[in-house]
Formats: sequence, C-alpha cells, structure tokens
Amino acid sequence: MDIRKIKKLMELLEQSGMAEIEISEGEESIRISRHGNAPMAAPMAPAPVAAAPIAITPTETATAQAPTTIDGHPISSPMVGTFYGAASPTSDAFITIGQHVTQGDTICIIEAMKIMNQIEADQSGTVTEILCKDGDAIEFGQPLVVIQ
Repeated sequence: MDIRKIKKLMELLEQSGMAEIEISEGEESIRISRHGNAPMAAPMAPAPVAAAPIAITPTETATAQAPTTIDGHPISSPMVGTFYGAASPTSDAFITIGQHVTQGDTICIIEAMKIMNQIEADQSGTVTEILCKDGDAIEFGQPLVVIQ
C-alpha cells in the first residue's frame, strides 16, 4: 500500500472523528487506530440517583422493534459503507431472490471512502432474502443477504 494512501487515510480518520478504520485491498490490509493499544481510563460514574418510575405509553411500545430472526445463512458486511446491488444504476442486479449463488460470486458492492468493494458469497446456496436497498448506509457486521 502506498504511503500517500496511508497518510490520506490517517487524515480522513482524524477529520471524521472515528476511532479506528480497517481497509483491505487485495491481499494487503491496514488498520489505523487513533487511540493505539493503550488502555483507556474508565470514566467516573456519577453517584446513583433514585429515579421515578417511567410509564410506557402505547406509542412508545409500537416503535420498539423486536429482534428479527434470520432463517438461513446471513452474509454480513465486512465494513461500514453504502450498499449497492448492481455495478451501475443501469446494469442488472448481482443477485435476485431465488437465484443460486456459488462461493466467491459477487453479491453486492459496498462503497467506503470512494472505493468500491465487491462483497462475495462465503458459501454456496440460494438467495432467500436481500436485506438492503441501493444507497442504504451499512454498518460493520450488518446482515446484507440471506442464503440457504
């Protein structure tokens, strides 16, 4: 990896306020952390204060979502970025529901820092769910696709 790219990554990390970033290009990988491996001091907690009971209204319970169960093998995002299901807005999607994929097939692209990263299936199977739409913000470890 070029030292100029590493310096640029360090600048972007500082500007964004993120604590750590990891980038892979082919067989090369780099992890940059703003805080190093030094142990962080535990923040002091304020003294406990007795709180009044809080009543939950029906509107609050309606907005609370139960964790969803995924039936099959989820393929999770290896990075934070933006999800794209096709190579360009005018091209066909990489996968569709019901399509059979083999290990190593490209299932989507995640754009991170203006770099398009192809995400591949880690096992063979049939696509049962596509959990993201084009342009969705993706978190690290977020399930993208479910295959069986």
